Amino acid sequence: MKAQLSLLSIALVASLSSATANAKDALQFKDVFDFKAAKGTQLSEDGNILTFSAAPYRGDATGQVYNLTNNKLIAEVPRGTKPTINKAANWVVFTQTPTLLEKETTKKKDTLKNNLVLVNTLSGGQQQFDDVKDYKLSDDGNWLAYRVNKKADKEDDSSGTDSNKTSEIKPDKKDTSYDLIVVNLNNKTSYTISQVFSYAISSNASQLLASQVDSDGTDNQVTLLELNNGFTSSVLIDEPGVVVNKIAWHPTQNIVAFTLGNYVNDDMRRRDYQLKLYKNEQLTDIKSANTAWQIGKTAKLEWSEDGERLYFENRPKLAAKIKAKEYTDEASLYDYDTIRDQKGLNVWHNNDAEIKPREEQQWNKANKNRHYQSVYFLSNNTSVQLSTPEMPEVALNTKRDALLGYSNQAYLERIMYGGFFADYYAVDVKTGAQKAIIKDYPFRPSLSPNGQFAAYFNDSHVQLKDLANNKVSTLTKAIQATFADDKHDYPSAQPGYGFAGWLNDSSQVLVYSKYDVWAFDVNTQQATRLTNGKESNTQYRVIKLDKDLVGFTKGQTLLLSATNLQDKQTEITKLNLTDNSIAKVLTGNKRFDVIKKAKHANKYLFTEQTYQQFPDIYQTDFSFNKPQKVTNLNPQVDNFAWGQAPELISYKGFDGEDLQGVLIKPAGYKKGDKVPVVVYFYRYMSQRMYDFPKMELNHRPNFPMFTSNGYAIFLPDIRFEIGHPGKSSTQTMINATQKLIDLGIADPDKIGLQGHSWAGYQSAFMITETDMFKAVVSGAPVSNMTSAYSGIRLKSGLARQFQYETGQSRIGKNLFEAPELYIENSPVFFADKVNTPILIMFGDKDDAVPWHEGVQYYLALRRAGKDATFLQYEGEPHHLKKFPNQVDFSIRMMQYFDHYLKGKPAAKWMTEGEAFIEE
Repeated sequence: MKAQLSLLSIALVASLSSATANAKDALQFKDVFDFKAAKGTQLSEDGNILTFSAAPYRGDATGQVYNLTNNKLIAEVPRGTKPTINKAANWVVFTQTPTLLEKETTKKKDTLKNNLVLVNTLSGGQQQFDDVKDYKLSDDGNWLAYRVNKKADKEDDSSGTDSNKTSEIKPDKKDTSYDLIVVNLNNKTSYTISQVFSYAISSNASQLLASQVDSDGTDNQVTLLELNNGFTSSVLIDEPGVVVNKIAWHPTQNIVAFTLGNYVNDDMRRRDYQLKLYKNEQLTDIKSANTAWQIGKTAKLEWSEDGERLYFENRPKLAAKIKAKEYTDEASLYDYDTIRDQKGLNVWHNNDAEIKPREEQQWNKANKNRHYQSVYFLSNNTSVQLSTPEMPEVALNTKRDALLGYSNQAYLERIMYGGFFADYYAVDVKTGAQKAIIKDYPFRPSLSPNGQFAAYFNDSHVQLKDLANNKVSTLTKAIQATFADDKHDYPSAQPGYGFAGWLNDSSQVLVYSKYDVWAFDVNTQQATRLTNGKESNTQYRVIKLDKDLVGFTKGQTLLLSATNLQDKQTEITKLNLTDNSIAKVLTGNKRFDVIKKAKHANKYLFTEQTYQQFPDIYQTDFSFNKPQKVTNLNPQVDNFAWGQAPELISYKGFDGEDLQGVLIKPAGYKKGDKVPVVVYFYRYMSQRMYDFPKMELNHRPNFPMFTSNGYAIFLPDIRFEIGHPGKSSTQTMINATQKLIDLGIADPDKIGLQGHSWAGYQSAFMITETDMFKAVVSGAPVSNMTSAYSGIRLKSGLARQFQYETGQSRIGKNLFEAPELYIENSPVFFADKVNTPILIMFGDKDDAVPWHEGVQYYLALRRAGKDATFLQYEGEPHHLKKFPNQVDFSIRMMQYFDHYLKGKPAAKWMTEGEAFIEE
């Protein structure tokens, strides 16, 4: 009996994959569920504590806390998510969610409540607080404030309040108040404040400000709680309907700013929120530079790190709301104006700057509650307006004295067909003065820290503009280097490779060429090449770990990534700006990524990965001499026949260009074997040479699922010819795939093709031109460019025209100029040429590609008598989001390829379909 079982097991494994020397398991779909990823990774400011949520693809997450002084896992929190570390790093806080089973089986989702778990980073001990809505932990770790996720009981007559309340000052619909519990974590004493809507603890952990909102508004008040004085409280404001929306404590002093409104005005958009400052036990108003402007409910508040500036948002007073007429009496039922006020109508006018879906999307996302950036200077009690309706956007960095401002208002109509353009400005934070950098520009300029200079890419070169005299100089004209992106194959302006940044004193701008980092002196315009990448085909790029970085200092040593564009190996190097010397610190046949630096310590986190090695976290100091591995999240990788090490395959593009693809042979592959191949592609893919595959199930193949089950995976680079994207990508794909056949790796009768979105289109088109592929799975493809051209991207509300005229679809002309190109590149017109079985997948709420593009192709193929199956996933957007649908599609994809590439029996849905039944 044992011998029979052994033979059966061997037969089963052989049917799934080539035999492996160590007889490891072939990956199954259920195995994918167990693979974990580090979510919400946090590193303490002192560099001693690392935390994240180890989240499996399917299952309950586990919060993990590591002590980096000894590299030990000091705590695990079941179902711990969204970790945070306080500044003193003595606590890690996790939000503990209900179990996955509870989430999936509970009908009333609002009954599911989160807990809060505190982990002591010294002892590893844990404290749990149940039913927590939200929380604040003090910077020093002495105080925890949290709202209990339980609606306050209605007051009874014995409470001493007036039982005959007549006030009906109702909070806004989504504004909910809960009891706030303040806990002293040292002695476990606590204090409760009832019906709290908003709250915040001061940076020095001595005070707490809370906005208490009563159900009928009569007892609303703003309360200040003294934390170190026996929970002594004082009422700063006591007024029916009063409410605080945003609170911002000064970073070092007992100074707090907050926005104060009143529910008496029940029009949330037009309610005036005053900006209050509580300082030295005095409450004062912060006025906008234009005193006629208001602050709305959604306005943001943020102090600069040094506490000298308070950044806030404001806006002009809104026009009075026009109230629709309502039916009130018999006569109103027959009144035209009243009747028409009940209509549902959008008027699409040719003079509209934006089409209605875009206008609606922008209204809801940005314009309905549009605010403009302003700043208040604490030292002189003055405010400066930084953005305006004419220039509505600034890239806020609270450390900078000059900000990049921009406006696309003049180009809203053109965006629909021509891509994105804006006018750019330098904005002086101290005065609000604006200086024009460049107008009608499709890329983002780089502004010097002092605001005097701006660099941008134009006319195939890097330009430097002196904003003091508006003089523009071409920096790169005489340099023998490639500064224009030579991979750009779109019918639009060619971009540059971008900017690394500036020196702090604005004396130099650091610019990327294809390979190197260059420094240009803004006064002499002298160029200095800081790296030597061109000679070794290596691309150097500065690693920026501080999102608020203003500039580099002279003599600083920078971390750089160094990627060899030929063999795809990524190294981490150091660049010393004193002598421009380069030193490798991480190297090998892997991919390295530096992911975090401790704010106040010499501690760095990085990952290293390959196709077979999960990117666990390592720690090191800036020397990188003795890196230490911290995590081991997925040791089960070693249990599976994962697939062989990827290798690069070279071939020619449609125009003879040298291209590469990544080939991953199946586990147990032996030289001379001809195996089934699944080709997955989009545009450039060879940079994934050393990437660990995403362990999830979605719109793309799970690579190890295929390579551990007898398939090879091939990821080729694709290039396009403007005007002929379909034929050019098809020829490139034929060349790439033929190379696998010529090498004796691919069985020519067992090659499948899979792509999604733009690659879904390409795969749908390719089978009208070639019979090379024996099965195709096409996700969300455009099939008819003549109809898709004037379709709408529902997520953004944009007309799809720009995609064809200047963007990804690469036609380069409008439909009226070149209808023949739109037809040539549309697979629906050539459905009768298809001889390849195709599985088309769409979500019927696709917000990028109209899902009827899939219907059109299916119907055309059906009419032509072709082998076509259409999967319509209900309620899904462009990429499948619902777990059951992700799993279902992944299984069907594998079944489809198993049948057509391996000869396995077809699943019933492939031969008979599935009848529509709804009960």
